[in-house]
Amino acid sequence: MDIKYFHPTVRNIDFMQKLVAQEVIDGIILHRSDDEIATTIRSYICVEVNNELAGFVALHIHSKNLAEVRSLVINKNFRGLGLGKGLVLKCLEEAKRLNIKEVLSLTYQNKFFEKLGFNEIDKETIPEHKIWADCVKCKHFPVCNEIALTISIL
Repeated sequence: MDIKYFHPTVRNIDFMQKLVAQEVIDGIILHRSDDEIATTIRSYICVEVNNELAGFVALHIHSKNLAEVRSLVINKNFRGLGLGKGLVLKCLEEAKRLNIKEVLSLTYQNKFFEKLGFNEIDKETIPEHKIWADCVKCKHFPVCNEIALTISIL
């Protein structure tokens, strides 16, 4: 099995949108337009298995101290291979390289992130600009069942 992590280009956006479509419909991941992905393409990391896009994630920087792991998705055909863990670890490496102090995740999969060293926090401690930039776009807003977790990097 040939596994390759890489930073996508705008040519990958159609494949990324197709991969995340069901999670967007299910309300698990926020919809991002092609233009929104294009303007943040540098924040994404993809993984291919045998030359097929198997998943991706984004590391979104909120401030000089806080970044967020978001839009993590793995194709159902490739789950259980450790690809999600690999993508999150790539995000943490990038956060460390950028001297980010803390990484946030808002998720329904808290056990997954806890295994990687994230700790649950009170959602009220999340910076307001995160809530007003992203959360208001969610179909579940303002009643959110996601769990907030963070990990210290430095």
